[in-house]
Amino acid sequence: MLPLEVASGLVSYLARVTVSSFQLHSGEEAPELLKTLTEPFTKLIIQLDKSVITGIALGDESVRNHSLVKVWCKSSIFVSSMNVTAAAAKNCSSELDCGKDSDLTWFTQNITSQINTEKCRHLFVDSGLSDLAVGLILLASSLMVLCTCLLLIVKVLNSLLKGQVAKVIEGVINTDFPYPLGWLSGYLAMLMGAGMTFIIQSSSVFTSAMTPLIGIGVISLNRAYPLTLGSNIGTTTTAILAALASPREKLPAACQIALCHFYFNIFGILLWYPFPFTRLPIRMASALGERTAKYRWFAVLYLLVCFLLLPCLVFGISLAGWQAMVGVGAPFVALTIFVLLVNLMQSHSPTHLPKTLRSWDFLPQWMRSLKPLDKLITKTTALCCSPARLNDPDVVVVTPDTTNIKPESKKQTEQWYDNPALSLPEEISSEPKVFRLRGLERCNSTPL
Repeated sequence: MLPLEVASGLVSYLARVTVSSFQLHSGEEAPELLKTLTEPFTKLIIQLDKSVITGIALGDESVRNHSLVKVWCKSSIFVSSMNVTAAAAKNCSSELDCGKDSDLTWFTQNITSQINTEKCRHLFVDSGLSDLAVGLILLASSLMVLCTCLLLIVKVLNSLLKGQVAKVIEGVINTDFPYPLGWLSGYLAMLMGAGMTFIIQSSSVFTSAMTPLIGIGVISLNRAYPLTLGSNIGTTTTAILAALASPREKLPAACQIALCHFYFNIFGILLWYPFPFTRLPIRMASALGERTAKYRWFAVLYLLVCFLLLPCLVFGISLAGWQAMVGVGAPFVALTIFVLLVNLMQSHSPTHLPKTLRSWDFLPQWMRSLKPLDKLITKTTALCCSPARLNDPDVVVVTPDTTNIKPESKKQTEQWYDNPALSLPEEISSEPKVFRLRGLERCNSTPL
């Protein structure tokens, strides 16, 4: 999507056209929209003095020590007149009420005063707490309400999606429409995912609730994919609602940004779902799932590389300028495309490749397999786990007896020692030995 947007600017253009069609105006005539619904409730909790906020923002020192909590909501302005006497001579030609008495001059002056008449009605109007204390109380309360709502949502979903309900969900969600309308099932799943995410206002909660159902087989992977895409659409409503709550002068810009998020997900669906051959994320998820089932540590490595190390590397290179990004990124992209093409040809038409490239066996093992890294992690975790548990009476450390093993089976025993979870039938010796594996579950590795 990023190259497409950089080349065409389609997403930003559609967002701008959509906002202009709504005829949203900045200024005093712009609608408040969502604020009209939420303001009556929020005013019962807290009200802030906008004049103090504006004064602090403009650097007015006279309001720096004033409280942000609004106390008086209504005030009246009174104008009174009083005679002022000045010792110095004053010209009375321009004054309406002015006179002279010997060497003194008196004149009438209007004095304007503001008198507070009605207090605000919110929780902190007469609390006497400082602004810091009020802010901390509101922060803690809002976090508590948010976490409580999320926990209740998860509890309700977990209680609903069990037993007979799980069977019903499995029958409903995984069922396709009859031919020739079977292709509509995925789009209906998208609408379902978008609706559920709109209700709970969190795609993470929806995905977290759906993942266990996929693990126990209630929802298939092919059906979970459109549900997740629909969840990405539903989560854009959060940004749209936040944009509708923006101030009047920022409303069009905020709506345009929110709609960019919406159109970005729409075009992502158009790129990766309509045709079966474009549904690459399903095949990638299957491959990663099989790799993780074989090497349990691979999930942690994937998270660290893709969400921490790689973004930090790209960000660091970007600080050096676009020349550095092109110099490092272009060879990396070219190498990635080359590897993908070779893998594709190896699986479909290996005869068109040179003999060397028909397999990756010419590379060192650490460059084409995760087994060396698995052995290293297995030994490292064994060293970390075994010493700490040597004094545990319930733990027996695996020490295979190699004294009475034939030379041809000794290599297999060494493989058992490197990875105790190895239990493939073809690698079991014809003369089985008895090993005590109690406590192995905490120092276990994954099968090769």
